[in-house]
Amino acid sequence: MWRFTWRGLLAHKLRLALTGLAVVLGVGFVSGTYVLTDTIDKTFTQLFSDVTKGIDVAVRGKESFTTQAMEQRQPVPEAVRDQIARVEGVKAAEGNVFGYAQFVGKDGRPVTTGGAPTLGTSVYTTPELQGSVSLRSGRLPAGPGEVAVDAGTAEKEGFKAGDRIRILFQGPPREFTVTGVVGFGEADNMAGATLAAFEMGTARQVLNRPGVFDEVDVVAAPGVSPEVLRDRVRARVGPGYQVQTGAEYAEENARAIGQFVDFINIALLAFAFVALFVGSFIIVNTFSIILAQRARELALLRCLGASRRQLLRSVLAESALVGLVASVVGVGTGILIAVGLRELFSAFGGDLPTTSLQVRPRTVAMGLAVGLLVTVLASLLPALRATRVPPVAAVQEATMAAPARIGPVRIVLGGLLTAAGVALLLAGLFTGGGELSLTAAGAVAIFLGVSVLSPLVARPLSRLLGWPFARWAGQPGKLARQNAMRIPRRTAATAAALMIGLALVSLVTIVAASMKASVTRVLDETIAADYVITGPSGGMAGFSSDLVRRLASQPGIESAAGVRPGAFKLDDGSTQGLAGVDPPAYFRTVRTETIAGDLAGIASGGLAVQEETAERHGWSVGDTVTMRFPVGGTERLQIKAVYAENQLNGSYLIGLSTYQRHYADQLDAIALVKARPGTPLDASRAAVDRAAAAFPGVEVRDQAEFKRSQAAQIDQILILFYVLLALAVVIAFIGIINTLALSVLERVRELGLLRAVGMTRGQLRAMIRWEAVIISVLGAVLGLAIGVFFGWTLVYALEEEGITEFAFPAGTLLGLVIAAGVVGFVSAVLPGRRAARIDVLRAVTTE
Repeated sequence: MWRFTWRGLLAHKLRLALTGLAVVLGVGFVSGTYVLTDTIDKTFTQLFSDVTKGIDVAVRGKESFTTQAMEQRQPVPEAVRDQIARVEGVKAAEGNVFGYAQFVGKDGRPVTTGGAPTLGTSVYTTPELQGSVSLRSGRLPAGPGEVAVDAGTAEKEGFKAGDRIRILFQGPPREFTVTGVVGFGEADNMAGATLAAFEMGTARQVLNRPGVFDEVDVVAAPGVSPEVLRDRVRARVGPGYQVQTGAEYAEENARAIGQFVDFINIALLAFAFVALFVGSFIIVNTFSIILAQRARELALLRCLGASRRQLLRSVLAESALVGLVASVVGVGTGILIAVGLRELFSAFGGDLPTTSLQVRPRTVAMGLAVGLLVTVLASLLPALRATRVPPVAAVQEATMAAPARIGPVRIVLGGLLTAAGVALLLAGLFTGGGELSLTAAGAVAIFLGVSVLSPLVARPLSRLLGWPFARWAGQPGKLARQNAMRIPRRTAATAAALMIGLALVSLVTIVAASMKASVTRVLDETIAADYVITGPSGGMAGFSSDLVRRLASQPGIESAAGVRPGAFKLDDGSTQGLAGVDPPAYFRTVRTETIAGDLAGIASGGLAVQEETAERHGWSVGDTVTMRFPVGGTERLQIKAVYAENQLNGSYLIGLSTYQRHYADQLDAIALVKARPGTPLDASRAAVDRAAAAFPGVEVRDQAEFKRSQAAQIDQILILFYVLLALAVVIAFIGIINTLALSVLERVRELGLLRAVGMTRGQLRAMIRWEAVIISVLGAVLGLAIGVFFGWTLVYALEEEGITEFAFPAGTLLGLVIAAGVVGFVSAVLPGRRAARIDVLRAVTTE
């Protein structure tokens, strides 16, 4: 039987090659994901090891205030540094500060990073600690007008020792002289971040750290281990500070980055799963058709004494060999895919640091295991069907082709799968906090259920979709329509792979359109400002609050308000986000409905709370809320007002006087500007531009421009999803090509007879093309139906996250259907040519 298995593979090597290609792409995506994330993980681990080189003990504020946008810690007072310096076994204790500092390039534009921080920091004076920085050229800064630049920025912007450069801070921009270029081990920068290094006095001034440090780094005396010194320092400073060895500090930083890497890994593996899931439909279809063509051959083996178990082993061995070869190629392809993914993220502004590519044994083992498992499991049903061929079929015109009749078992099974999928999907989306595993399981069950049921609609849909071709494409169109209708189970199975891809594409399209509609509604209802100003790096970086002060003093400007984000902790330990605002100016630019109290009251202290948040906690005006801040510790703030839900305001608002007491960084994330009534539009715009000219990189937009910019950001994310989902769609069209090519071989006699009765080669090719178009559009229509359902439920589930509008982009979705038909047309070119080359005399004598 093994010889028979091998000969079977060789006899169908070209047909199985396309099936193997689907496995190659899926396994390649899995392997590429692991190669990329392992490479990033090693880069960060090595980087933090280099950055903490020479540090035996690190001391930081214990409280961590982490939101989606930032992490903030309590600062370390200078007096604590002095206490640490007196601990037995301490050779040196030096404070370090860091904060916002952004270079301005020689072209006058801020140097952006695509999301990585733009950092300013102090340089060490202790020789042991200076080992964390490798001086590439020049010297470290020693005076108030000097700065060192990271090597990555220096190379990108052409900075060198002696250059005069401009740097943006929380306060006014300043100019410095470059004294040197620094790196971190072999790395040119800190994982894509820019770094401006100053001597301590300058750093504390420009980074707003008077009398405090962000951390204190300690060098142990000879003969004192880091662990012993850590325990001594911890006993001295008390429980309010986090004290770690340098190795623990580096490990924690790497672990924090590792969570981001894990997120990338899970997200990319989800797309790889989609690709393999789509590929499994192709494997099922391919083996079903091949085994149907070999029905007489299998029956002869039964006559010669082969058992059903032997046939099953033979077919599964064929699939295992296909899966093994495809998986080996897929693992190699994964390295190229990893490089491509890195470039893809870079193109979308997410520069991911990398070192030499890391291909670990786990990656190879996972790729081989996944490819083999998917291929063998997908071929199991066709293999079981092959074992049921009776020996008597050896003397009959046998076929294993899928019957036209749809049995009750299939209907019941499909209905149960679909119903279970819907239940799991809704449970995952609407349970508290959302359950991703339930949602994913529900989506898979729905796809399987619809795939099982799709033959029920394949015939009537093929009749409907094929009507234009039967009407206007002549006899080839009529025959294409009949071919699509003849075996609905095969037509549905071929379309199912494309159905999955188009369902996910339409889901993403609907969610993106709903996000844009929701953002537009929020901006229309809440922004009363004429202009919106955002910071550099696409609005991801803040900007100096001096800009708002300059805007407010401009003629023709009625009010200018900045918004400063922050994090704090409630007495239940949960971290929450807030915004610091200047009430008189802010509420003239943002429409806010007061439910109770007076919003203006937060100018002198206290806070305002969103209505839903107040109801959840049982708060009302006059109550006090215990809030723990990064600076200044705990304070009880009185609720001065409760306001209606407003996406721009968030859940908590405090006045600037309160914000300044509790946060070291005073950067505005956004500024809202309202022109004085009666001021001409060009005059007010000129005034805003004039004030913003001193702050390179800020973006000034009117309301219409700001709406378009928000839509453009969503479109950028949409394109990224399209690119990643394209792999599944490509695999689906490989399935269409494969099915058509196999059906051509299956219908050799039929095609020969058509040629014998006068059909031209061109008409034969047209028939194959129109059949492919009907199948492709069928898959697209089914996919759109599922995608619209998924999109509607997801948008409804995300209402609390701010997506309040359901948008149905009919034009875009119709374009997807047309695109599916066009690609289906193209996918039929090779099968159509093969059909046209069939020898008529040999075809009509084929059994």
